[in-house]
Amino acid sequence: MDFVFDRTAEGRVIKSLTVVDDATHEAVAIVPERAMGGMQLTRALDQLAKTRGLPKAIRTDNGKEFCSRAMLTWAHARGVQLFLIEPGKPNQNAYIESFNGRFRDECLNEHWFTSLRHAQVIIEGWRREYNEERPKKSLGGLTPAAYAKSLTQKSGKLPSDSKALCY
Repeated sequence: MDFVFDRTAEGRVIKSLTVVDDATHEAVAIVPERAMGGMQLTRALDQLAKTRGLPKAIRTDNGKEFCSRAMLTWAHARGVQLFLIEPGKPNQNAYIESFNGRFRDECLNEHWFTSLRHAQVIIEGWRREYNEERPKKSLGGLTPAAYAKSLTQKSGKLPSDSKALCY
């Protein structure tokens, strides 16, 4: 997980939580808000868990939201391991950094958002296209959504060494 910042036309901040599955390359969620502290972050993760289930582990940087008491308590209560990268070492969370660059280039830089709601609609459309319409060579020519589906269909459960439950 990570955050990407942008602004609406009137200059107000949009802070987007990006959640990506390293194994399937799915953009699990992009949550644009005006601000997001630790409590709001954990509420977003609980909402995501309703449809996706809980991951075994989450890798983040050392941002205040990810190191907050709310996040640490949330993870401990749910048995989710938190892996914090070393400060100043974004390469330790390389896939999310790459994804965020693509998200910025292809979505944020291409749109002039008139409101938070406008941003939410455009960003969700881009996320769906990314997951469902873009085949990737690294996934055998499948889209991230199709690859995730194929993993679960192969055995009904993921292999023990899979990172698919880590986002």
